[in-house]
Amino acid sequence: MTDPTVPTRTVDAVVLGAGVAGLYQLHQLREQGLTVQAFDAAGDVGGTWWWNRYPGARFDSEGYIYQYLFDEKLYKEWAWSQKFPGQPEIESWLRYVTDRLDLRRDIRFDTRVTAAHYDEDRGRWTVRTDRGDVVDTQFFVSCAGMLSAPLHDIEGADTFAGQLAYSSSYPAGGLDLAGKRVGVVGVGATGIQIIQTIASEVGHLTVFARGPQYALPMKNPTYTEADQQRYHARFDELRETIPHTFTGFEYDFEHVWADCTPEQRREILEEIYADGSLKLWLASFGEMFFVQEVSDEISEFVREKMRERLHHDPYLVETLVPTDYGFGTHRVPLENGYFEVYHRENVDLVNCRRTPIARIRPEGVELADGTVHELDVLILATGFDAGTGALTRIDIRGRGGRSLAEEWGRDIRTTMGLAKHGYPNLLTTATPLAPSAALCNMTTCLQQQTEWITEAIATLRAEGRSVIEPTAEGEDAWVDHHEEVAGATLVANTTSWYLGSNVPGKPRRLLSYIGGVGTYRQKCAEEAANGYPAFTRT
Repeated sequence: MTDPTVPTRTVDAVVLGAGVAGLYQLHQLREQGLTVQAFDAAGDVGGTWWWNRYPGARFDSEGYIYQYLFDEKLYKEWAWSQKFPGQPEIESWLRYVTDRLDLRRDIRFDTRVTAAHYDEDRGRWTVRTDRGDVVDTQFFVSCAGMLSAPLHDIEGADTFAGQLAYSSSYPAGGLDLAGKRVGVVGVGATGIQIIQTIASEVGHLTVFARGPQYALPMKNPTYTEADQQRYHARFDELRETIPHTFTGFEYDFEHVWADCTPEQRREILEEIYADGSLKLWLASFGEMFFVQEVSDEISEFVREKMRERLHHDPYLVETLVPTDYGFGTHRVPLENGYFEVYHRENVDLVNCRRTPIARIRPEGVELADGTVHELDVLILATGFDAGTGALTRIDIRGRGGRSLAEEWGRDIRTTMGLAKHGYPNLLTTATPLAPSAALCNMTTCLQQQTEWITEAIATLRAEGRSVIEPTAEGEDAWVDHHEEVAGATLVANTTSWYLGSNVPGKPRRLLSYIGGVGTYRQKCAEEAANGYPAFTRT
């Protein structure tokens, strides 16, 4: 038997996760000459795109910007079939990247990291997994993702007698839904994709709507070879533009509300709405995030579009059209025929704000008034413990045995979303207080963060040092800056997973840095250029 206290392997770095960030981080650290071991609980590469195999899963970032931009040949030798590709194609792309860069040999799949403890005397981490690995490593780099800790928050799910699936771990082979009574809980981005995809396939669909969402129509053309060549030819332009925009997309805010007449504003909104992308959210009028009057008018514009497609049905409008928060202050999904689903004879909609779900029973879903909706299949799209959940579910202990789960349970703090005071050589992506915690085209931000981490490690080694850790003062300064920026926006006043509101007891803080992707990138670059003043290095 293996001694659980004796390392089974000694490496320079452990990378947690083999999704978009983890793959690129592994590649960069290997290129630097480090020995690296990556772990992922999934059966193959892909991160969120391996787990989220539910019907209708797809990008709502354009495929040609949701790509790695560090290698022109890697970019141009892959071609998307659609503007917003679906999950199977996305998973194939990530396998293509993995094999092109020969990454598999350093990834251990079907292996969940359960603990990581820092040894102050040795300046190293001991990382343990559910497969018995005990890895001694200098650096522990988290690329676990910001939406990778699913919430299972409805009583009685384990008693359901039919087929039950969580959207976050949907069976790879799918489910046979034809002719069956199917229930979907949740109408967020995931629920919308599932509902619009399966409505025509099932015998009867019951949608349990817990919170209404603004949603924009998606236009998803199929790409010809000429289309693919066109966007390939833009590689240099995209590489120079995308990292510096407000949200890491190719487009940015182009219009100033005060400079336009009411007629011009309407014309601009109509034109951008017709684009069939997230442009209305991310490239119309930036004032919507700061000025209540602007938020109200743009929100009403989107509500009007939604009400029209719901045929102004009072019950559908009440259940599906938001009125208590502004457009863009929550995640905005794209949809394709979603609102029309509710006009089908085989679809029922349950307003769970009127009558909440009490529990799941063997025969179906029971509401607070005692009504039971009998089902053959139940799909739960109930969200995530965003930003923090992936790491708080691991026993991570820093200096003095301090617990990351306990610290984040009291107050969610990081230094630029890249590190945490008290946890030397723990470097992170997609954690709170960086744009990658929600408000960014993920590949844009994850590339930037992994590149920063790679440079920090290279600099440390070149200087003959071995440990990097944020100072308490550096962390305080970043948290104060984050709060100042967030407090100036309407986003900080809403109730959503953006602020951890969907997790009982979670400290309230805007998880994502909202100062802009380009601004964040500049601040990270300045930190490195100035010799890492917010960090100690020994």
